[in-house]
Amino acid sequence: MNIKSSIVLRVRIAFILVALFAMAIFYRMIVLQVVERDVWEAKAETLHYQMRPVSATRGNIYAADGSLLATSLPFYKVALDPTVVSEDVFIEGIDSLAYHLSTFYKDQSAAAYKRMIMDARSSKKRYIVLNRTQIGYQEKQDMSTWPIFKRGRSSGGVIFEKVEKRYRPFKDLAGRTVGFLNEDDYGAGIEYSFNNYLSGKNGEALFQRIAGGVWKPVFDAADIKPADGFDILTTLDINIQDVAESALLRQLKAKDAVFGAVIVMEVATGHIKAIANLQKNKNGKGYGENYNYAIGDQGLTEPGSTFKLLSMLALLEEGKVSLTDKVDTGEGVFPFYDRKMTDAKNGGFGVLTVKEVFENSSNIGISKLVEQNFGHNPSKFVSYIEKVGLDKPIGFQLKGEGEPYFKKPGSKLWYGTTLPWMSIGYEGKLTPLHTLMLYNAVANNGTMVKPIIVQATSKGGKVDARFETEILRKKIASDKTIKQLQELLEGVVSNGTAKNIFSKDYKIAGKTGTAQKLIEGRYTKKYYTSFAGYFPADKPKYSAIVIIDSPVGFNAFGGDIAAPVFKEIADMIFAQDIELNQKTPDKAFRAAVSFPSVKTGKVDELQMICNKFGISNHFQGNAEAWVKPINQLKSIQWQARANVEKVVPDVSGMTLRDALYVLENKGLRVVYQGKGKVKDQSIPAGAPVQQNNIINLVLG
Repeated sequence: MNIKSSIVLRVRIAFILVALFAMAIFYRMIVLQVVERDVWEAKAETLHYQMRPVSATRGNIYAADGSLLATSLPFYKVALDPTVVSEDVFIEGIDSLAYHLSTFYKDQSAAAYKRMIMDARSSKKRYIVLNRTQIGYQEKQDMSTWPIFKRGRSSGGVIFEKVEKRYRPFKDLAGRTVGFLNEDDYGAGIEYSFNNYLSGKNGEALFQRIAGGVWKPVFDAADIKPADGFDILTTLDINIQDVAESALLRQLKAKDAVFGAVIVMEVATGHIKAIANLQKNKNGKGYGENYNYAIGDQGLTEPGSTFKLLSMLALLEEGKVSLTDKVDTGEGVFPFYDRKMTDAKNGGFGVLTVKEVFENSSNIGISKLVEQNFGHNPSKFVSYIEKVGLDKPIGFQLKGEGEPYFKKPGSKLWYGTTLPWMSIGYEGKLTPLHTLMLYNAVANNGTMVKPIIVQATSKGGKVDARFETEILRKKIASDKTIKQLQELLEGVVSNGTAKNIFSKDYKIAGKTGTAQKLIEGRYTKKYYTSFAGYFPADKPKYSAIVIIDSPVGFNAFGGDIAAPVFKEIADMIFAQDIELNQKTPDKAFRAAVSFPSVKTGKVDELQMICNKFGISNHFQGNAEAWVKPINQLKSIQWQARANVEKVVPDVSGMTLRDALYVLENKGLRVVYQGKGKVKDQSIPAGAPVQQNNIINLVLG
């Protein structure tokens, strides 16, 4: 074949291939337009419309008295679809709307807002975000009255996209206990542990994808409404929590300690009234709540001398000793195998009774008694740890509970010195909550109840589930042993290592604790100090534990460091608790004293308090009224405070909760500082109310 014929052949083949390719394309077009048309149209539709999740409103968290600890407040992102607005409405309202936007956001001129909206309308954009700043509910209500916006979504094009934020009225109070939940559904405290209740069930709504990859909600009959979360009612007491945190913080600062924790519990019910955890910040300045030392792994440590209560329980329950038996503690140093046990007192305590051994927290005295009576059978001693449940997790309602640890007789880690050191609070680890549970059982005449921090869940004001007090052990020891343990704990405060917190007004029972810190396998000169106990000792209502880690300075003992914090908390609770102050003064005394200072509030609540104290008080009017007192000769007359609709009310003397209720119902935004009752308000009473104005309150 010559060259010319070859070229012709190649050209013909090329034409045939091009023709075949063109036919293939034509065939595919026919298939797409006829056979697969419905499939591809459906797929295109899904690219522009999707059913997307709509978050449920998260439930609230309340204190025991109904005070709000955490709630979800609605905020809104303001967007606009300018294409749905009719021409006449748009022309009439655009200038005024742009002025409102500029005045409200104060970030650009009215002309700039007008230009942005008109450009979007001319280019047929169906979704523009007017400003990234999120607004509150009252601001949304106000915006809904603006030109164009007042015609709503369908005719005015305004889109208020709801975004919920978690808000805490008491800010950081009980911060670690209330907790948090991050975007990965991980967190701490009640928010995390009860997330299944709080979170509710998300719904679904139809969204349209528009220019810029933005999804705009489209109302549709197929939308599934979200089911809001359940509210959580805790056992916490805001006043006790405040006292606990304040007392702990003062001592941590005074002693430059590393961290501290407090738990306050109701004896009969096991209801936790306060949990405080404070740790020195990484920069060494100030303290914050980073870990839950009270219940978590971070708080697992050798408890020290507070554990001696368990040692005495075992000795007394076995009938091995009586409180009047004598123990020679020597000169303060005693050898156990290859180690030396020491007492805190230089030169030793000499001969003591068993009661005095406990009151003075003699390490040698306790260890000698335990070694003499359980040394041949250490498993018997360990069985008492198991009997009272200190060897296992409690099953507390908050996640992250620390698991106790104790060496087992016969294991490779058990040495000849293990038992004597275990008897005084070493060779094992407990959380403060475990220790408190033991002391609470002694206060509760031997009945051990499970600590509880959430007592109910509810929705719409109706209780859904209750968490009742659970008895873990009806008796941790015989009645005789419990009475002796109570006597020992009272003796510590009246005669022993905690006599510095003795009170003439009420009895305190408890035990000091001081443990050397084990760091990198060696015991150091840093100490873990504690005090656990209950009050009033003759009729216990509250138990509590205080721990302060690594205080700086001399006398770094539980009695000097932790016990004063316990006393401060107990004093405040005793002063505030009506049930603990039932003594009625005689007539002559009552005639001589003036009426107590009664502050502003709701009349039904104030009347209830006065009636409880037997104070004569009178009011003629609405039970929902806000009143102030007028003290007369022998009674209180309640005078209604003016609550004119468009006037700022006088909230001086009110609690924060009451002031928030009154002011926010007026449409005012409240900012506050301090704690206690309202001392001052930035907008004077009687001034005209302007929606969304910020009013600053000073508490004290």
